[in-house]
Amino acid sequence: MNREPNIEVPEFAKGALAKLTPDAAQHLAALINASSDPTGAWQRMTPIIAADPGIAGSPADRTKLLSIVTSSRALARTLALHPGLLRTAPPGSSITLQVRSALASIAGDDLSGVIDMADATARFSDAIDEIVGNQLVAARRAIEPSHPVVGDLPFAVIAMGKWGARELNYASDVDLLFVHDAGGLDPSAARLAALGLASRLMGDLSAATFDGPALLVDADLRPEGTMGPLSRSIEGYERYYREWAEAWELQALLKARAAAGDADLGRRFIGLATRVIWEQGLDAEALRSIRKIKEQVELTASSFDIKRARGGIRDIEFTTQVLQLVHGRLDSDLRSPRTLDALAALSEHGFIEAEDKDVLSRSYRFLRNLEHRIQLWDLRQSHTLPADTEDRARIGRSLGLKGDPAEALTEELARVRSSVRDIHERLYFRPILDALVGSPSARIGIEQAALRLEALGFADVTAATRALEEMTSGVTRRSRVMNQVLPLMLDWLSLSPDPDMGLKQLRMLLSRGSDHSHLIVLLQNNPLAGERLCHLLGTGRLMGELIDRIPEFVPRLADDALLDDIRGAKAAADRLTQLLDSRPDPEAKLGTIRRFARRRKLRIAARDVLTDAPVSATIEALSNSADAVMSGALKIIDSDGTADFAVVAMGKWGGRELSYESDLDVMYAFSHDDNRDKALKLSSELSRVLSEPSKHGEAYLLDSAIRPEGKSGPLARSLDSYRRYYQEWAEPWELLALIRARPIAGNKATCEGFMEGIEPMVWRPEVPLEMVRAIRSIKARVEAERIPPGEDPDYHLKLGKGGLSDVEFLVQMLQLQNGGRQPALRVTGTLDALRRLYESEYLTSDEFRILEEAYLFCTQLRLRLHLQTGRVTDSLPTERLSLARAAASLGYDRASDLREHYRRVTRRARQVFERRFY
Repeated sequence: MNREPNIEVPEFAKGALAKLTPDAAQHLAALINASSDPTGAWQRMTPIIAADPGIAGSPADRTKLLSIVTSSRALARTLALHPGLLRTAPPGSSITLQVRSALASIAGDDLSGVIDMADATARFSDAIDEIVGNQLVAARRAIEPSHPVVGDLPFAVIAMGKWGARELNYASDVDLLFVHDAGGLDPSAARLAALGLASRLMGDLSAATFDGPALLVDADLRPEGTMGPLSRSIEGYERYYREWAEAWELQALLKARAAAGDADLGRRFIGLATRVIWEQGLDAEALRSIRKIKEQVELTASSFDIKRARGGIRDIEFTTQVLQLVHGRLDSDLRSPRTLDALAALSEHGFIEAEDKDVLSRSYRFLRNLEHRIQLWDLRQSHTLPADTEDRARIGRSLGLKGDPAEALTEELARVRSSVRDIHERLYFRPILDALVGSPSARIGIEQAALRLEALGFADVTAATRALEEMTSGVTRRSRVMNQVLPLMLDWLSLSPDPDMGLKQLRMLLSRGSDHSHLIVLLQNNPLAGERLCHLLGTGRLMGELIDRIPEFVPRLADDALLDDIRGAKAAADRLTQLLDSRPDPEAKLGTIRRFARRRKLRIAARDVLTDAPVSATIEALSNSADAVMSGALKIIDSDGTADFAVVAMGKWGGRELSYESDLDVMYAFSHDDNRDKALKLSSELSRVLSEPSKHGEAYLLDSAIRPEGKSGPLARSLDSYRRYYQEWAEPWELLALIRARPIAGNKATCEGFMEGIEPMVWRPEVPLEMVRAIRSIKARVEAERIPPGEDPDYHLKLGKGGLSDVEFLVQMLQLQNGGRQPALRVTGTLDALRRLYESEYLTSDEFRILEEAYLFCTQLRLRLHLQTGRVTDSLPTERLSLARAAASLGYDRASDLREHYRRVTRRARQVFERRFY
């Protein structure tokens, strides 16, 4: 044999190699010497070539054979005795040799790169199908003398586990079930025949032969495990699975496949399995039990176990299967038994991100390839990485790892397991899974969910059904996710004050925008935010309008810290200034102002509805927003900040008590007459920036009717003009209104000058009796004349007896009468003034408590009615449904409870008011 000088052949191998053609011998020798283990490869290859030189006839055969002998000494020994097994097992071969033949052919192609892991496991599973099918025929013949009916007995073998999924390991258990059908046969005889056939088949498949161990056959997945009969009828399986099966048994049915025997009976069993798994779906207890089993197995696993330990194969499989069990009930495309196919479907349909799918798929291939190489060496059922460095090096080389193969294998395995574990914990414990399985509505289809609408509290079932159909139609990612999540959202909406409005606004939110990525990710990953979104949408029209304009806010709902983080006055103003400074275009600045106002309002409203934030915090935050916006608007039109100009907040804005839809009562001032024209222009410009219609929407309506001479007077006055007016012509109510005056923007000296000018008129040592009488007269006239026709004065939140007006008039009267002597009373806010009046002993503790409760209660109710209707509402609703929604929004079980509370609170406040004011 001619060889190149560098091709060395051990002495013991020369005889075997001489049986090959020179070219074949040279090629084989070059392959062996270039392999990762030349010495071992020569030792294991030589007896195979000696037994059958033809086995290495082609270059592909030689490459395949070398892959086998460098990765499996067990297969090498078998091929040395039976080299023909690399082609096929001869007729009459034992089960052992049939399995070894399939392994040699498939593993050879796998190891040499002809096929990949997925193809290899599918081919090996198919080979076991054929072996089991042939052996079933033999077993029927063997037991026919003792069970004559067996020849007519419909009988099927159901592959389970990895065999059922066509993912069978090279040294895996073959999990199976047996099913029979008596048909027209005697039931007792049929049952005995089925048990005999199942027992004989298991024995034949698993009995050791002279050629070594056969298959590891396991029927423990059958109902009742080792205590249950080996075979059951379809009806027997159905009774068990419907009544007694545990969650893990239903999970196991995901991979059930008819592998051998009667094809029609096999299809019927798979039909049963499909119904059992998907008709009811998991419940919360079932999900907990699956997770518990996984946790227990994981705790007992060795850290070197690549299957059961953290980040191993089971992490990928259980993650995939749990997602299938939860989402596959309504999406049949997700039901593939094969892990890689299921991952692809879950990603395609939007239930996992593409990046996560890629990482899990790559990791699964790596771990399964590693598992195969561990098992192939001695054909042992092992999932444990060898501790020996040489063994690790051999496996690392087989996997194509570079550098130090043992070290590279350890590092790559650690990286893979870390990535798998991270994704597993994010997906496997995804809160939406618990929410879905815990919801009765989420475990039924959309058609059935529509039937539940009335029971869930939806008044217009027809409109709600149309909304359901619209949101779930089509094959987009959104529609698929909504098919899964919408029934759950119906439960959430049903707990909101107005489910019909909530569903309508949800539909509008989804249909108006083109990008729903925030909402889709939210619904899948954080049901808390989804639940809160439903509650907000079902609370009121204003919430829907705000969220519709700012959909990117929705993910913030999942974070309590973000929900509570609403900046104070200075921080809000500073943030708006930063935003305005970054926008050079005037139109962009205008849009920034108005978006800022809307975003603040949405965040404040969400906190108001979803948390225990006090009413005082809500009205103060709304006032801070207006302060910041007014300061920002003034910076736009007076960019250098040099104007002799002051903006004075009045009314509820001055008292830091704004509602969601409050106008801003305002007055404008300047110091010197020379600046009149500039001040008037700035006043008009502020209205343009904040109030005039724009593509950016409204920010605030400015109301300057409270200024001297009302609408007949100039928009802005000089400080001297204000002093003269209030000193000579002001009505008592105008002086009373000045208690709430609060400069909030403009020239500091002008602001201070305004307050200094009005102080002597407001804070007098003694208040003339005629002024007190005039104010009392004004209050009586307001009460009698300003309540709109048709509204019940007993339930008018603002002007009714014991309502906001009573508290405000009384507080301001007491401030006016005593503030000249008590500087501590000179505050603009009603609640602050109430407390100071109590601390200064102008109110008793009971009076303070009663007035504060009435003010807070009426304010909260007014705020909630604003959200509910989207407009200013000052009366308790008289229409039954509206009242019920308002009551539900505030946590009352019945509408009558809200009315009674209102009557009780305002009656007591009215008593205090009449005693003190008159």
